[in-house]
Amino acid sequence: MNHLILLFSSLLALAFADKESQKTQNFSSNNASHKRLKRDWIWNQMHIKEEIDAPLPHHVGKITSSVRNNNAKYIIEGEYANTIFKVEETSGDVYAFERLDREKKAEYELTALIIDRRNNQSLEPPSKFIIKVYDINDNAPVFVQKVFNGSVPEMSPVGTSVTKVTAVDADDPTVTGHATVTYQVIKGEEYFTVDDSGVISTTRADLDREHQSTYEIVVKAKDAPGFSGDSSTATVIITLTDINDNFPVFKHPSFHFKVPENISVGGEVGRVKVEDIDEPQHRNTKYSFVRGDYRDTFEIVANPFTNEGIIRPKKPLDFEKVAEYRFDIEATDPTVDLRYFKAGGSRSISTVTIEVTDVDEPPVFTKLPYEFKVRENDPEVRTLGSVWAHDPDAAKRKIRFIRRRASPSGDYIRVSDTGIIQLPKPLDREFSSSYNITVAAQEILEDGRLSDRESHAQVHVIVTDENDNAPELVYPEEPRVCENAAPGKVIIRISATDKDEVSPRGFFRYSLATEDSNFSLVENYDNTANITVKYGQFNRELAKIHYLPVIISDNGDPELSSTNTLVISVCKCNEKGNFTFCEERAKQVGVSIQALVAIFICIFTIIVFFAVIILLILLRKRHKKDLSGLGRNVAEIHEQLVTYDEEGGGEMDTTSYDVSVLNSVRKNGIKPEPVPSPYAQVQKPPGNPTSAAGEMEMMIEVKKDEADNDRDLLPYDTLHIYGYEGAESIAESLSSLGSGSSDSDIDYDFLNDWGPRFKMLAELYGSEPNEDFVY
Repeated sequence: MNHLILLFSSLLALAFADKESQKTQNFSSNNASHKRLKRDWIWNQMHIKEEIDAPLPHHVGKITSSVRNNNAKYIIEGEYANTIFKVEETSGDVYAFERLDREKKAEYELTALIIDRRNNQSLEPPSKFIIKVYDINDNAPVFVQKVFNGSVPEMSPVGTSVTKVTAVDADDPTVTGHATVTYQVIKGEEYFTVDDSGVISTTRADLDREHQSTYEIVVKAKDAPGFSGDSSTATVIITLTDINDNFPVFKHPSFHFKVPENISVGGEVGRVKVEDIDEPQHRNTKYSFVRGDYRDTFEIVANPFTNEGIIRPKKPLDFEKVAEYRFDIEATDPTVDLRYFKAGGSRSISTVTIEVTDVDEPPVFTKLPYEFKVRENDPEVRTLGSVWAHDPDAAKRKIRFIRRRASPSGDYIRVSDTGIIQLPKPLDREFSSSYNITVAAQEILEDGRLSDRESHAQVHVIVTDENDNAPELVYPEEPRVCENAAPGKVIIRISATDKDEVSPRGFFRYSLATEDSNFSLVENYDNTANITVKYGQFNRELAKIHYLPVIISDNGDPELSSTNTLVISVCKCNEKGNFTFCEERAKQVGVSIQALVAIFICIFTIIVFFAVIILLILLRKRHKKDLSGLGRNVAEIHEQLVTYDEEGGGEMDTTSYDVSVLNSVRKNGIKPEPVPSPYAQVQKPPGNPTSAAGEMEMMIEVKKDEADNDRDLLPYDTLHIYGYEGAESIAESLSSLGSGSSDSDIDYDFLNDWGPRFKMLAELYGSEPNEDFVY
């Protein structure tokens, strides 16, 4: 039974296989789009050499497929398809229609397709393939730059690396020998060499920058040996850097300088020059004395910029002592690398001659500075000492001394012509503890004049202290005490100061001038003392302010003391002891003596000024002019009447002035033609004559009494009388001050109607109608 089943299964499998074969044939013949089970692209490896010399096109390879279809057609797609590369439709052969250059493009990627030419339907899925270009050694190495630069220290050992050059070959480096580059020095090979990696190095150890500082060599790059091909070259410029391998050398075997003797210390005498062929950064010349005893007189300092040696004096030169200096100096460089030392000697020596010229020098003080000490307030000391200077020149002129400046300023210290330091008066240390003056010394020339060249010396006078000032209390701020203060309560701590010098161990001694007070004093032994309450319970009704005298003594020799008064206020306080009410104390205002003197001078000046003014006024008022006969005019007569300076005795008084002058004028004059007086024609206004006369009379009496009783002024009684017009006056102004120009044609007879007091005035001014004045 099992055998039957196995046979049946085999037959069934064969039947199914035959059926499937028929289906596949039907699919191929009908070009059905159903998927085939498995098909493969078949083509040769695509490789082609670059730059083939054969005629185009060049066969690259063949693409093929396992599809068996007479209508199959091969096509290729891609960037370079159907331009550089083309395929034969039926055979699948691929051809290149251009010569290929691997250095431009080493491989090409294309896509192969097989289609049915009848309907352009794909028979196989597309497949990509690559065409590789085989390299041939057709490119020469090329340097990455035309000119290379390098540097190396001079005198470097053989094999010292200088720089590296690089050349590249465009051929395929995977092909042996195609891209291998070798280098060779074809110019300058006696100095430098290059290895296969392009590193240039030295071949000699005696490359000297001072002999030749730059080298220009040529390097060739070519393919590896055994391969043909072109080569290229590049230029390499190599610079030798400097090392300190040369010593400085003097340019001259000797140097000569002239210098005046008054050259300042540290001034420049001259410069010696050396030559160092190394670069400036390697020039470190040091100068030193070789022969000569003047190392203490001069020094030679190298200038870091010019490498010159600057000669400077270390002390003042003196023509009278040494007129010429001669010594040898050496120039060397301690930083020279002795490994590269060149033959020729490491020392360079030159002779220096310095000639000192004579100049007129100022006087030279023998001692600087001068210092003197003197006790303060010493009346016996008048001379402190003297200064001395001499003429350093051969002339040896005499010297005169003059004081130039003083600190503090003032005539405290004098200097005589011969240099003696004198004190015109004792010095006070409290004013200044030291006095400084500048003394100038000048030479006296042959003609007696003083030279314009002078030297100066400082004179310092120290004033030692004497105990001549008593200590003084440093007044605190308003000491106060509560009226109910308990005994022992500290009111205030007091201290003192002393204008004199106080030694570190010095102390002040405090005491009360009287023990009869409610205060006590307790020493603190630190130059202070405490004022405390003695009994307590102050009575503000009896005294609100207490004045406590305190005696302060110093420990000087002799001992001095002073009494100072503390003003202590008794105040009301609360239960905690805080002040609640205190009386304001009057501020003491003090005026210095200088201010008082200034005030007195101002007052005296004002008094003198006013006295002079009053004297001038009195002199002017006492001045009067005397009439001389008939030569006086009417204005002068009127002036005499107005300004006479005597009281007079009334209307009958004829001794106060010369009435004869008026009488002579009236008697001897020519009478004018009668003219009616304008005042005679004027009628007085109606009114009470008695009242008007009484008012005028009263005013005249008042003015007269004022003039009679005023003993300090001159008797200007006329001015007092006529300065008042009176009520309703028809005469208008009667003042004689303005009557000098038009009184000749006025009739004054109406004055007779004014009573007996105007009788004298009427006689003086009244005139006959036909009288004329004769001048």
